[in-house]
Amino acid sequence: MIVNRRSFFKLIISILVPQIAGGIGSFFTAPEISIWFSTLQKPAFNPPSWVFAPVWTTLYFLMGIAAFLVWERGWNDIQIRKALGIYSLQLILNVLWSIIFFGLHSPFWALIDLILLWLAILLTMVSFHKISRPAAYLLTPYIAWVSFA
Repeated sequence: MIVNRRSFFKLIISILVPQIAGGIGSFFTAPEISIWFSTLQKPAFNPPSWVFAPVWTTLYFLMGIAAFLVWERGWNDIQIRKALGIYSLQLILNVLWSIIFFGLHSPFWALIDLILLWLAILLTMVSFHKISRPAAYLLTPYIAWVSFA
């Protein structure tokens, strides 16, 4: 498959947007991992702190590829704009979780956000599935990780 300049630009933007969202979240997360987060009582199956950065980087990359597969189908279709709107909402909820949990130290409100995030991911997957099945499937590790959280 030969990728034209327009598609290549869309691919780069699609990958960068969730990585930037992750960067914003990490601004609130990184300083608190070794300080506040380390003081919390966590279950035995909680992964070590070093796992989170590579996992989230991978998840954001997969989100970007999924968004690209949908965006590549066009922009004039209302179903595509709606799907990418829901995708944007889940990215916002994703960033908000880091701000609420790590920035504000509020596990309760972070749980509320997490529930909304999970629902938004599910809606994103459903809306992506109607446009591109591979795009929906690429979000499976993301919803699995958020479910684990």
